[in-house]
Formats: sequence, C-alpha cells, structure tokens
Amino acid sequence: MNAALAPQYAPIPSLPSPVDEAWQVLDDPGEWPGFGRPLDAADGCWESQVVVEGMHCAACAFTVEAALRQVPGVSDVQVNAASRRARIVWSPAVTRPSRWFEACAKAGYALLPGGDRSASALRERESRLALWRWLVSGLCMMQVMMYAYPAYIARPGDMSADAAQLLRWASWVLTLPVVLFSCGPFFRSAWRDLRIGRIGMDLPVAFGVLITFAVSSAATFDRAGPLGHEVYFDSLTMFVFFLLTGRWLEARLRNRTAGALEALMHRLPDSVERLEANGGWVRVTVRRLAVGDVVRVRPGEAFPADGVVTEGDTCADEALLTGESRPVPRPCGSRVLAGSHNLGVLVQVRIESVGEGTRFAQIVRLMDGAALGKPRLAQLADRVARPFLWAVLAAAAAAALVWWHIDPGRALMVAVAVLIVTCPCALSLATPAAMLASAGALARGGVLASNLQALEALASVDTVVFDKTGTLTGGTPRLERVYCRRGLMPGDALEIGAALGAQSLHPAARALASAWQAQFRALPDWKVLHLAETAGQGIEAHVVRSSGSDRTAHPLRLGAAAFCDVPALQVDAPQIHMSDDQGWLASFVLAEELRPDAAEAVAALKEQGIAVRLLSGDRDAAVRAVAAHAGIAAAQGDCTPEDKLEVLWQLQAAGREVAMVGDGLNDGPSLARANASFAFGDAVPLSRSRADFVVPGGALSAVPRAIAQARRTLRVVRQNLFWAAAYNALCVPLAVAGWLPAWLAGLGMAASSLVVVLNAARLAAPGADVKRAVG
Repeated sequence: MNAALAPQYAPIPSLPSPVDEAWQVLDDPGEWPGFGRPLDAADGCWESQVVVEGMHCAACAFTVEAALRQVPGVSDVQVNAASRRARIVWSPAVTRPSRWFEACAKAGYALLPGGDRSASALRERESRLALWRWLVSGLCMMQVMMYAYPAYIARPGDMSADAAQLLRWASWVLTLPVVLFSCGPFFRSAWRDLRIGRIGMDLPVAFGVLITFAVSSAATFDRAGPLGHEVYFDSLTMFVFFLLTGRWLEARLRNRTAGALEALMHRLPDSVERLEANGGWVRVTVRRLAVGDVVRVRPGEAFPADGVVTEGDTCADEALLTGESRPVPRPCGSRVLAGSHNLGVLVQVRIESVGEGTRFAQIVRLMDGAALGKPRLAQLADRVARPFLWAVLAAAAAAALVWWHIDPGRALMVAVAVLIVTCPCALSLATPAAMLASAGALARGGVLASNLQALEALASVDTVVFDKTGTLTGGTPRLERVYCRRGLMPGDALEIGAALGAQSLHPAARALASAWQAQFRALPDWKVLHLAETAGQGIEAHVVRSSGSDRTAHPLRLGAAAFCDVPALQVDAPQIHMSDDQGWLASFVLAEELRPDAAEAVAALKEQGIAVRLLSGDRDAAVRAVAAHAGIAAAQGDCTPEDKLEVLWQLQAAGREVAMVGDGLNDGPSLARANASFAFGDAVPLSRSRADFVVPGGALSAVPRAIAQARRTLRVVRQNLFWAAAYNALCVPLAVAGWLPAWLAGLGMAASSLVVVLNAARLAAPGADVKRAVG
C-alpha cells in the first residue's frame, strides 16, 4: 500500500501518550503499511507483524502473548519462539501500536516492526554480546579448573590449608565475572518471569547458578562451617560455559533461518530514481512510488515494484521469487517483479503495482505467515512445557528434602543438578526448529509454505491429484483455430472473446487475450459490464462498444460448452465457447503443451510410492491424451468443480491421503478439501490462494521435492522429540540419585538443545532422498 493512500484515523483522546517517543512515530497511519496490512473486515482491523527481541523459548512466547492480549483493542496474537516473530490483530478505533509496544516492553520484551531493517542489526549486536559472554565464561572456566585441579590430585599433606584457601579465593574472584556478566541473561529472564507471576525456562537455570554460587561462597568465607567442604566453582563455571555454548550455536542456527526471511523482505531498495515532469531524474523513497511512475534501475539494483520495461534489454535474478536459479531475460516490453535484481544494463520501468499489490509483497506475506504458524506437534510440545517446568521445580525440591536427611552437604547440589538437567528447552525447540528449517529450504527451492501444519499432512500423502490446464500443461494455451457464426468475422469474435477473457484468471480465457494482444498490439474496443464468473465453468457479462454510436449492451457467455449451452466441437483439443441470447456465437480451439518437467515429476512421484491421477474440466479424450504423455494412467475429463470434489471425497473415504495440485483459484474447493495442496501459476493472486503450498515458478518437480522434504521433516521432528524425552528419562533419575554433578547436568542440558537444533539444521540442505525425488 502506498503511504500516501494510507487511511486516516482520528486520535484516541482517552489514551495517554506513550513513554517512548520512538513508539509515537508508529501511531502515524502512514507507518502502518510498513509492517502490516488492513484486514478485509467491516470493523477496520489491522494485522501487523513484529519481531520480538529477547525471546528464546516457548515460555517466553506465552509471556508475550499474555502481555499483548491484555491490551484493549488487540483481538488476536500469535507468537513463534523459534522465529521470534509475532502477528497482532488490532483495532485502530481502540488502540495504537505504541500501546502494545509499551505493554510488551513492560513484560520485558522489546518489539520491532516486522519490516524494520534494524532488526537484523540488533540481532547482530546480540550475537556479538553473546559471544563475549561465552568467551568470558570460557576463559574464567579454564582458570578456575586450573586452580581446582590441585585439590583433586593432592594427597594429604601435599598442600597447606592456606594454599588451598588461596586457590578457593582465586576461584571465587574468577567466578564473579561469570555470575555477574555471563549469567546476566538468565537472571534478567528469571526476574522478568517472577515479576509477572510466570515461570520460564531460565528460572531453573538461575536458581541453580545462585544456589551453587551461594553454597560455594559460604564454604569459601567460612571454611569451618557446615558447608566448608562444598566448593563447586569449577562445576559452576563449566556449567555456564557449556550452556552458553549451546545457546550461542542455537542462536546462530536460528538466526540463519530468520535471516532467510529477512533477506527476502529486505530485497527492495530504500530509494530509486524517478522520472519527473520536467524530464529530470530525482531519487525518492520506494514508498513514494505510485502506479504510472517511470523509474530508472541500474545494474545490481533491485526492482522497486512490479512493472514493465520501457527502455533497455536486461536479465533479472528471480531466484528467491520464482525458484529459477538462472538469470531470466527481460527485454523491453516484458514484465519485471519487485525484489528481483537487474543483472544487465540500465533500464527504465513503468510501475504497474506498488506495495501490497506486488507479487513480492504477497510472497513475503506467505512466508511471514508460515514463520508464525505453529504445527500440531509444536502446540502439543508448548502445552507440555509449562506443566513440565512446575514438575522440574517440584522434583528439585523433593530431591533436596530427601538428600537433606542423607547428606545435607550434597542436598543443595543434587537439587541444582535436577533443576538444570530437566529444563525442557529441547522439547520446546524439537518441532518449530525443524519446521522452520524445512520451510526455508523449500522457499529457496521455489516452494512457499503458507501453512506449516500442512508439512505434517504432506508427509503422509499417498495420492497426488493434478489439474490439467495451467498446472500439468503450460500456463497459457495457444490459440489454434476460431469458428464463428455466419456474418461474424473471426477477428471480431476474437476481439470480443479477448475483452471477456482479460477479466478472468483461467488460462483458457487468458489465451484469447494473449492471442489478441500478440496479433493487434491494442486493447479490445469493448467494455465489459456486470461481470460474473463461475469457477471452472466460465464468464457471464454484458459488453458494450467503447467507441462509435452503438451503445447497446450485449449479454454474452464465455466458457465450457455446457456453461454456454452449446454443443462441443468434435475435436480432441481444449476448446472454449462463446454464446449470446441467440445461441452459439463462436468457438476457439486451443493447443496445450506439457510442462517440460511433467513426465519427470510424475515418474519421481511414482518412485516414492505415490499414486497419480489427473482431473480436468476439458473433454475426456483430450485429458486422456495429455495424461498418456505425462505417464498418468488414471485420468478423468469433463469434470466440474463438484465432480473433482466428489473424487477427493471418495479417495479420502477409502483411506487415501490426498494432495491436490491446481491453479489455486478455479480449484479452490478441491484445494481446501485435500489433505495438502499446491497452487501453480503466476496469474493467481497469492493472497487469494487457498493452497498450503504455492509454487510461483511453476516447476512441477517442486511437488515430489516438497513431499520428500516433508517426509524428512517429520522424521527429524520424531527424532528430536524422542531425543528430548529419552534425555530427560535417562538423566532425571541419575540427577536425583546424586550421580550427575552440576557441570555434567549443564553439559547435558546444552547438548540436548544443540542436538535438536543441529538435527533440524540438516533440513536446510537437500538430502539424498530429496535429490532422488527430483531426478
């Protein structure tokens, strides 16, 4: 949306001014399109995307959601701990962004607008600070271990009491930077949770560190006291070092996933040169562009909006938008996409779509929604995590009570080991880490996941149903022959058909508009009124001459033979018909070609043990001919959308898990009914697609590749959940029995989270089964 066209909202006098002036800027309605969009609702609500800083676990996400839901005017909140992003639905009539920014800050978490470039810079600063904490803990750990080593190997009489006490004091001094600096995030997070009456995953860690440091300090200051022999500075520093090692590596891997989304979101340039009325060029911000502007894009720069090249021949890098890894020729007169990069020469582009109207914005919206989605397994893990934390505290307290009667000196350290080893970080990361890594890998391969939940369904698919026109065949068919009523010239029939076809997204209708444009290079001289489209069947409208004295409105139908109530042509080829109130007016015979990778994709699906079917509304003979060329045995033509839906019902009733591959609009009911669905074709508005996966580039090889990736993802999720459960089942009894020291518990906790994230990171690169799936 152009900022100049942003809606105007009256201020809310009942709200006090926000504390931070930076938040007041976000209350300007002109800023809202930068990180959100208005919803298609009568109440005028907005949907905004924000980045949440300082969040690293499911408990943090619960806290943020609770803080935002308490703000009047906020109707819905979704927070994903793995991607650190939140989706907020709010009413401008009741609240402003500054209100919920302030509410989240009071809960201890800073928000940044979803499109803010400073989010990546802030993440880099956090990463550097985390690295410093890790280095300090590592350096101090090595020194403390050096001072602790003599106490482990010294025999009675080898070391004097003063020497031993000096080493304890040296260890205490070296542990102070670890506790005060390296452990800072744990303490702040624990205090934040306690302050708002919640329990987070850093609370057991903070308790463990404080108890260990307090016990060891008491032994250092009062060697003759009851805790005089309990010095654990080495275990404490080692535990913190191992934990920070896991956290830092985990953050690096997670930031790489988040960076993939931000790399796409930030592909638009900050500014561009625009042609002014006086013929000069002035550099303006991208948000000031409007439809009809002419801009100049230099080699290496990104195109700022969707448009048409008016001067110059170049090539564009559209890899992140369409999955096409090779440069795409974009000569004069061709269309370019916002976010693609100019690789050739300086070109001039006339802007046709800006803001939310660009395909780039629709792709970003899909990826942003996927990053916020919570699959069923992730929701289950989140529900288990909070009660599990209470169980952790209860188990630690019980262990301390039991050991207090056995060995009071060890009771507190046993409780510390239980607190540390049972923290459910790995459990909360098991599913979202894998799902996000997989979604990022699919996006780099040209498949956009709009629903992460569908990855679970896609992994169990055993039947794939293809639509034909625009899916199995190329996007726009070619016009071969025109038959028309006596007295009507074929060119006139094509002109009327092109005027109607331009109003539809169906490939057959678009073929008429393309044929007219290619032959005459002009718009049809007909105006379309009272348009109504029946999905998968045709268009009904009135047409009026744009020029001349005849202003009679002619009722027409364009579409399938049954829709137009005319007999079909006796040819085994796709056809589209036109009729008026007198009956048959014209018929157009089209020619379709299979996509180049259609047969290869079908063969790859069969190799995976998946049954393949073809359903189409075209004539049965033409459908079976296309199916034979693609290697599909089960094909059915003359299908209405209801017929396709009935076939899906029958397959699912027979116990089949079905994926539907269609054009995203005319197959809407079937896409919604299928267990998983893919939308193909550049003509379909992504925001209107009902599919779980969208393939902007149109490569059919994406289907077997996505199924193979989904199966790998589910295997990794199950491995992660098994590891998280097995780790706790094994280590908790050891910790309660006193056989697991605090430093080893810290190592186990860090290793468990790290194993989960590293296992999920394998999904970011295509595995062997994915490579086989694409031949």
